Amino acid sequence: MPIESRPSYGHPLKPSPRGPGSDSVSDPNAPLPGVIGAASAMREVFKTTRQVAPSRACVLIVGETGTGKELIARAVHDLSPRSTGPYIRVNCGALTESLLESELFGHVKGSFTGAVDNRTGRFEAAHTGTIFLDEVNSTSPKLQVKLLRVLQEGEFERVGDNNTKKVDTRIVAATNRDLLDEIDTGRFREDLYYRLNVVPIYLPPLRERRDDVELLVTAFLKRYAEQNRKDVRRVQPEAMRRLREHDWPGNVRELQNYVERAVILGDGPELTVEHLPPQLRGEASPRPIRHRGGSGADFAALTSELVRQGIRAAGPNANDLHDRVVGQVERELIQQVLQTCDRVQIKAAARLGINRNTLHKKLSEYRIDENAPAAPPANGDGEEAHDGGRTGDAYHPNDE
Repeated sequence: MPIESRPSYGHPLKPSPRGPGSDSVSDPNAPLPGVIGAASAMREVFKTTRQVAPSRACVLIVGETGTGKELIARAVHDLSPRSTGPYIRVNCGALTESLLESELFGHVKGSFTGAVDNRTGRFEAAHTGTIFLDEVNSTSPKLQVKLLRVLQEGEFERVGDNNTKKVDTRIVAATNRDLLDEIDTGRFREDLYYRLNVVPIYLPPLRERRDDVELLVTAFLKRYAEQNRKDVRRVQPEAMRRLREHDWPGNVRELQNYVERAVILGDGPELTVEHLPPQLRGEASPRPIRHRGGSGADFAALTSELVRQGIRAAGPNANDLHDRVVGQVERELIQQVLQTCDRVQIKAAARLGINRNTLHKKLSEYRIDENAPAAPPANGDGEEAHDGGRTGDAYHPNDE
């Protein structure tokens, strides 16, 4: 049974030869071994990690996918007095509720179909050590109750068993979602949140620490050049500029993959723009956020990303941000709604929630073509306009 999975974009810590928890340095903000970063937000992460590691407190690591949450979880363990004990990682989002319950707490023979023998769960395996619960937001309400009991009492029962097990296991949890939002929607228990959130550690996305991009690229370049026996020693300045300005929706993991790909596919001593993926060369539009079925949280995140990119593209001296961002979005919205309404303006105005007079003004303001040919009405109900070639409804000054 594999008990841990270490991310490849940082080297795992090793217990200090001076003893567990003895990683004392003159500068508590200095980088953790195996973790790359010099930005102020990362220095705060390093400081908090060192402060909390010697304690028994629960730690909740919050950050987007690919920011390195497991590296920090491993550091909390390796810098603690428990460093000689087991370190167990469980991805709560990778298993169904029934499988995850058995994985965490174990089961006894015959407790369910396929339970042909007794099995020790991960909490038992982590006794005197640390268990890392990744994507803890994915747990079901039933499992959250059992997790709360382990946190409060240090005890549980295996699936299908009445005997109570006692464990001494430190819990480090991680999430890529805002658990307060999950509480508001009823998907996460508030009492469990406060039990886990004793010491929160926030890992910033890579777009919020762009100064670290060059450090990361240099480290990855050296690593993959050695692994692949390539003589790539430097990065073209223009290529580095594009790497630094990219928003990195996949964060450090995405950057790592790009550098590895460039080393493998490139030739010569320099990583150039030609070795970068199409979206960094301006040949394809980036997809900063993957659509997940249109949930409100995803739409809000997409809006936030759109505004951020609009501000960046405008530059620090722009004084027309409203027109650049809001204006472009409004123009695109009107165009798409017109298209879905066969360019019938009375239908488009109703869908937009504005009157036809306002719509007409906006068509003129954004120079949207009002005379594009309209599709014939599908039901033959005679809604097609007859105003001298202009589609939609005729403009009436008094039509408010």
